[in-house]
Amino acid sequence: MSRKKNLRAALWAVLTALFVGLLTACGSSSSDDASAGSSTRNDGAFPAKVATKFGEVTVDERPQRVVALGWGDAEAALALGVQPVGASDWLAFGGDGVGPWAKGLYRKSPQIIGTLEPQFEKIAALRPDLILDTKSSGDQERYHTLSKIAPTIGVPKGGDQYKISWSKQTEMISAALGIPEKGEQLIAETERKFQESAAAHPEFKGKTIALGSRTGDAFGAYVHGTGRVDFVERLGFRNSPAVEAKAGASFSVPVSRENLELLDADLTVMAPIGVDAKKITDDPLYQAVPSVKAGRSVVFDDDTLSNAFATDSVLSVAYALEKVVPLFAAPLK
Repeated sequence: MSRKKNLRAALWAVLTALFVGLLTACGSSSSDDASAGSSTRNDGAFPAKVATKFGEVTVDERPQRVVALGWGDAEAALALGVQPVGASDWLAFGGDGVGPWAKGLYRKSPQIIGTLEPQFEKIAALRPDLILDTKSSGDQERYHTLSKIAPTIGVPKGGDQYKISWSKQTEMISAALGIPEKGEQLIAETERKFQESAAAHPEFKGKTIALGSRTGDAFGAYVHGTGRVDFVERLGFRNSPAVEAKAGASFSVPVSRENLELLDADLTVMAPIGVDAKKITDDPLYQAVPSVKAGRSVVFDDDTLSNAFATDSVLSVAYALEKVVPLFAAPLK
């Protein structure tokens, strides 16, 4: 039997067992189950309808057991007052799988689920009534499998390969949870913080910026539509036209060592991923990039700051505005 058939058979076996167990329990779910998924029991805006790449998803009633799988989905849920029972830890934070800006928001630690290859049997065992996967690959098979377990809020149209902003993520999740007004309030408050930061740094307006990373010996640059680029565009920057000219379906473009001048811009910002920051700063080819040579470069050497910038959730961007924006301002003075 193929791997897919094995996975599908195992999944349905788990679901069948759970269904039988629920019938046997006959309403034995405790209030702990309810509080695990949501901090409030009012009816909210239900049935809730959310548009996704895969069509409109209807959530008939307030979810009580939420599993948050997408990049930053758990933090968005927590910001909205909902406690996921399962979540993915994309940046290997450990613990509850969220950044320090969300520390202490969980009353009970969630079950940690895999990221690129989530354990479907483990998800089914959590008996979710809603799955959040708004910031993910947008893979059809992934969505199809998840939607067999529970209503799944997948990526929005055009949101494949993690191309969704914190604001769209918050909008979709708050709608699915039946609290769109709370989502609108969070978005408005965070947008106000961006506007204040942009007003405090008029030197950002119209400046080009190249946002890159290095993993081992591989360099890359992020393109429009991704969280990092959305963050700087809200501050007034323009993503590097040279990088955008090479953009494809993915959230980034590869940059060969022989072509590191692609990272040249009014400001160049780099993040080390799995390597020491010195692998970037001490690289002679990187040092030769015109903007770097002129001192208009920022290389994250603090994992917390780098992760705040990368997470791009409604919680992390507020932290990044406070801590990261000053780093961008210094080289442009």
